[in-house]
Amino acid sequence: MARPVPTSVADHFRTLPDPRVRRTRRHALVDILVITLCAAICGADDWVAIARVGRAKRTWFRGCLTLRHGIPSHDTCGRVFAALDPEAFKTAFLAWVQTVATLLPGDGIAIDGKRWRHTFDTASDNAAIHMVSAWATAQGLCLGQVKTAARSNEITAIPKLLEVLAITGRVVTIDAMGCQTAIARAMPTKGGDYVLSLKGNQTRLHDDIRTFFVDAQAHAFQGIPHTTAETVDGDRGRIEVRRAWATDDLAWLAERRPPGPRHPEPLGD
Repeated sequence: MARPVPTSVADHFRTLPDPRVRRTRRHALVDILVITLCAAICGADDWVAIARVGRAKRTWFRGCLTLRHGIPSHDTCGRVFAALDPEAFKTAFLAWVQTVATLLPGDGIAIDGKRWRHTFDTASDNAAIHMVSAWATAQGLCLGQVKTAARSNEITAIPKLLEVLAITGRVVTIDAMGCQTAIARAMPTKGGDYVLSLKGNQTRLHDDIRTFFVDAQAHAFQGIPHTTAETVDGDRGRIEVRRAWATDDLAWLAERRPPGPRHPEPLGD
């Protein structure tokens, strides 16, 4: 029988290197980590608030932590986190989040890039920070992030993000920037499915798909296996109807874009 996957914060952070000198350790590192993360989930946004949550929930924490010297102070929590290896902490944290996400309902992962407002520095000529994030759509959990130098670097950042994600049995959605051959090929190797947006950045493929659907709609999709969906929304006196058509008939695309010298560029290049 397969061993159960550890899901507790303590299980995932127990092997995190402790940066403190052994003789100065009054509080177990896992105690500080668990209290801090639980307090942050509850909305605490500074060290004083984190220590306050720890004291308020002292009885509850005693049921899962050692707390040999009680609840650590806000100064202790701040000093410990300042000394932690950020990469090691990130690895442990993401492993925990992804484990929790796989046990909750919902199978969608959305990958998207956003530029953080007010992070540019004109004086030092530093561009704004651009982050590529993976979200568990049903739970609203951030499963991972990669910092890039510019939006164009999403193409190289997305494969790095996929390397650390558990996507087996899940559907990954990515906007048009991620419509690249290497990204599409990476999904099945990790046991996941994908939906990629197709826009004008893939000019030839976009034109081919548009031509196909325009012609298919003109002939009511005769002889073409397909599915349709429609939603109707109303707001402020306006009715909005959305219709979508989908098909897995791709034989025509292979005929339209045969391999050879005339078509040397693979999809996504």
